[in-house]
Amino acid sequence: MDKTSDAIKIIDKITNSDFELQALVEEASLNAEVAQLIYEARTNAGLTQKQLAELVGTKQPVIARLEDADYEGHSLSMLQKIAHVLKQRVVIQLAPIEHEQSA
Repeated sequence: MDKTSDAIKIIDKITNSDFELQALVEEASLNAEVAQLIYEARTNAGLTQKQLAELVGTKQPVIARLEDADYEGHSLSMLQKIAHVLKQRVVIQLAPIEHEQSA
């Protein structure tokens, strides 16, 4: 195994043959990405969590949970509400799984 400090490459090598672990890593990555997107959209709009919650018709703790990378309850309907009030749209796409080939 070649030495590397690239965390993604290290995780790929560890999970390469464990499909259950791969699925968990992918789910955690997706949750983190969604949380980051919500946070960036809100802050770019100059809104607090409370202000966004009021616009969406929910409470501030709901927005806080959505911005938490460990939260697993993201819903498409809530993402669409957030996107709408921030004058954005949700874009979803499927992409092929890319695996690094061993040399």
